[in-house]
Amino acid sequence: MKHEARLEPDLALAEALFASLREASLDPPGVTRDAYGPGEERAHALCIEAAKEAGLAVTRDFAGNSYATLPGKAEGGRTLLIGSHLDSVAHGGNYDGAAGVLAGLAALSGLVKANHRPEADVAVMMTRAEETVWFPVSFPGAKAALGRLPADALALKRSDTGRTLAEHMRALGFDPDAIAAGRRHLDPERIAGFVEAHIEQGPELIEVDRAVAIVPAISGGYRFRQARITGEYAHVGGAPKRVRRDAVAALAHIVAGINASWDRFEAEGHRIMTTFGVIGVDPAMATWSRVPGEARFTLDIRGVDLPALARMRHILDELIAEAEAKHGVTVTLGPDTGPRPGFLDEALVQRLRDCASARFIACHEMPSGGGHDALAFHEAGVPAAMLFIRNQNGSHNPDEAMEMADFAEAARILATLAATHQG
Repeated sequence: MKHEARLEPDLALAEALFASLREASLDPPGVTRDAYGPGEERAHALCIEAAKEAGLAVTRDFAGNSYATLPGKAEGGRTLLIGSHLDSVAHGGNYDGAAGVLAGLAALSGLVKANHRPEADVAVMMTRAEETVWFPVSFPGAKAALGRLPADALALKRSDTGRTLAEHMRALGFDPDAIAAGRRHLDPERIAGFVEAHIEQGPELIEVDRAVAIVPAISGGYRFRQARITGEYAHVGGAPKRVRRDAVAALAHIVAGINASWDRFEAEGHRIMTTFGVIGVDPAMATWSRVPGEARFTLDIRGVDLPALARMRHILDELIAEAEAKHGVTVTLGPDTGPRPGFLDEALVQRLRDCASARFIACHEMPSGGGHDALAFHEAGVPAAMLFIRNQNGSHNPDEAMEMADFAEAARILATLAATHQG
């Protein structure tokens, strides 16, 4: 690995592409690259053009995922995939998702410039629609490529347009009928692994003063998007507390109990997160003079600590029972759409450790709190691993502020990984 450790990624390509992506998707105060829409499509077009200019072979699949391939010396080996997504949340930052794609392109372009070919193919995969703010399904682009996207997901509607996933695909010239038929573009048996670089979405790398982290696991857990509490509307002046069936009071009991439990878990050293992302009442019925008879909420409980997740789920059931008994309401959580935690491929994780060591890059190790396309590959039986890149100010906001020096360290690890790929 000594020679390969000297190969440098094409950082000039990455810097130019970051600037082009920002300009093409600027939507003050941030950027918007809408899934299966003009913003995401422009991002793919820019990256495809850059990949072609770098001497990589470019293809697309029936779901619109793009691939930029550096052919290996020998045919028949398994392909190593490096990639991430190119969509963003509305008014988001320029690095979430894109950093992983550009790190892969920089790595492969660097190999081309050095006239170095790995033994087997290495490809950068640019996935579609990873951000679930657009369509209420996880990793549809990656799952479609793997033949694992349920046909009924094609009927899901985009949050802003009201048009279905199938309609958005067809509008861009893709083939949702192939997905409905269960076709797959990627055969897991032909993939050596999927490695995703991504900006860290929290402060841990800043706190430990490391540019890069190796990610051995991706959080999963419980995700309730349609939870509902049903009580009874009543006059605020006529209904004493003993007869009220106050849905908001019941919700407050659950929220307070979950957060108190989270405090206890953290004090015990458990790494887990809980979020009530949306809370509301029926605006047509809500008024200062009426006891609320209905409340709706979303709840996300995630981590990689399986016993802690199970305990928190049990606590939630207890809190619901208490709220129902105390406030005379009915609580329904609705379907659980949360992915299971993913413990990534140890051999591939170790390869990343070895590549970082060969470049004298000191890496932190931490699980991912967010879901990523790598989880879709893991669930399909493909070896998967991740890198985090230090990022100031979190993600999903206009203030993402990844430093190019940190990005370069991740790209160097990927360049070494790609250069030594044996198939």
